Amino acid sequence: MTNSPHTTGDLVLPCLNEAEALPWVLGRVPDGWRAVVVDNGSTDGSAALAERLGARVVHEPRRGFGAACHAGLLAATADLVAFCDCDATLDPAELPRVAAPVRAGAADLVLAGRRPTARGAWPLHARLGNRALSRMLRRRTGVRLSDLGPLRVARRPALLGLGLTDRRSGYPLEMVVRAADAGWRIEETEVDYRPRTGRSKVTGTWRGTWHAVNDMRAVLR
Repeated sequence: MTNSPHTTGDLVLPCLNEAEALPWVLGRVPDGWRAVVVDNGSTDGSAALAERLGARVVHEPRRGFGAACHAGLLAATADLVAFCDCDATLDPAELPRVAAPVRAGAADLVLAGRRPTARGAWPLHARLGNRALSRMLRRRTGVRLSDLGPLRVARRPALLGLGLTDRRSGYPLEMVVRAADAGWRIEETEVDYRPRTGRSKVTGTWRGTWHAVNDMRAVLR
């Protein structure tokens, strides 16, 4: 796939059984951004649906959030790459605002802190786990973030240069740690966070949150 002169960036969407959410998510992708849906073993027809809706679909058979994210990064061809959950909790229409500091050369990595819009949008156990990891990140790197949000934007060549190796839930944190160690300018903004569409597979459950936190602690170690 070649870049069109009007392409702003690629939006990587890790996907595992998100057929319910895909129409809304892909319908909210802004002009100039191309959706790269990374199917991570879906059994609900997500991949075929994403293709029908006009997304580029990449298949990553190795299970893991990091595996899906990195497959999308490798498949992307635009200079700017964004990552976003595919469960309709985050609105891709926010991308132009989130990406603006990176496009302008004022930041190297922008993360979008989540701002819950409804009770239950961000379960307590997930918020507590995220808060603990943010504190550990600050002690490890000096970077102050309120959230290790999944919506984030950076430049593809720089991301590839980080040499990210985690292929599980620690991938988002490893990105920030390695970026901080490399002296990147890291900024944070805020976006609305909605109740997810469909069944949660990670932070919507205590067990999923526990596994994610353990993966991220391993990265910090």
